Amino acid sequence: MIPYGRQDIIKADIDAVVEVLRSDFLTQGPAVPMFEKTVAAYCGAEHAVAVNSATSALHIACLAVDLGPSDWLWTSPITFVASANCGLYCGAQVDFVDIDPRTYNLCPQALERKLVAAECEGRLPKVVIPVHLCGQPCDMQAIHALAQRFGFKIIEDASHAIGGKYQGESVGNCRYSDIIVFSFHPVKIITTGEGGMALTNAPALADRMLRYRSHGITNDAGKMEPRPTDEIWNYQQISLGFNYRMTDIQAALGVSQMIRLDEFVSKRQSIAKRYDYALAGLPLQTPWQHHDSYSSYHLYPIRLKLGEDEQTQRQVYDALHAIGILANLHYVPVYRQPYYEAMGFKSGYCPNAEQYHKEAISIPMYPTMSEAQQDEVVSCLREALGA
Repeated sequence: MIPYGRQDIIKADIDAVVEVLRSDFLTQGPAVPMFEKTVAAYCGAEHAVAVNSATSALHIACLAVDLGPSDWLWTSPITFVASANCGLYCGAQVDFVDIDPRTYNLCPQALERKLVAAECEGRLPKVVIPVHLCGQPCDMQAIHALAQRFGFKIIEDASHAIGGKYQGESVGNCRYSDIIVFSFHPVKIITTGEGGMALTNAPALADRMLRYRSHGITNDAGKMEPRPTDEIWNYQQISLGFNYRMTDIQAALGVSQMIRLDEFVSKRQSIAKRYDYALAGLPLQTPWQHHDSYSSYHLYPIRLKLGEDEQTQRQVYDALHAIGILANLHYVPVYRQPYYEAMGFKSGYCPNAEQYHKEAISIPMYPTMSEAQQDEVVSCLREALGA
């Protein structure tokens, strides 16, 4: 079987984890801040906060910018549900902006039209979460210009995009956003097993996220409330928070993986180019890349051209699985999920997103994929398409 994605773990990664297991610290030791510094330096951001998942990072990012009840969060419908759920965790209301039919990212033009209408209705969003789908960055300059005009905060969901570039600079520098979030799930670009990170250039946001990830607790004497001098207070809970901490075990793996980040992305780029060439002429569309972006290619989605005589998406998907090609779907529009439909969302809300969902299949893409495996995927895809 050929999976749609998988991690690449080598001896150096294992050795890094074993070193922590033999040390005095398994949880809150030196590896976590080292990982944070490594990622922040690579991306060009001032601050980084490592947590146990990208979902946790999205949650504390929303809390840090004071998202709460009566507020709105807008995001793309073509994403994992966490990009929207983080707003619900804060008691906010969630809405969706249709995608660009070429990049599959949140469309700035659709966003502007929706913002103009929302301004008239008095329900502008407090937060917009653009999602860098498959590793290709959104048009962040355009979205940032709209944020300046309409006054919303930007949290980039870059779960797919560490190692990518936008306008020649590393994704993660927060040039056009308040906070950016990465994922380190095993099928992502680098892995810590489970894990995530939020980066920002704002010290106040970083400080709040650090507290939110650890029960709302501080051990900074300058931030503690005065207490009787004969009592010992080595920490205080000064807000409500969560146990979202990353372990030193995970962080050590992350530091080791970061050494090969550029290599991982380069290999993914090469695999994508080989797919582009090998799939030319088939009744499908390969991923279009904007000239401002350098994708980290977390995913390689093809869009089937579904004419009357062509195989359906279900037929192609099932045929690939039947012969061991474990293709996947990224994603069902979030508002089509039963939980969101119960809120009143209906089919047809974001037409571009729904058309994408009907046609897209993610075929295998990971850095250790051999040319023979890739050739097998292409051959099986040809067979499934009857081409």
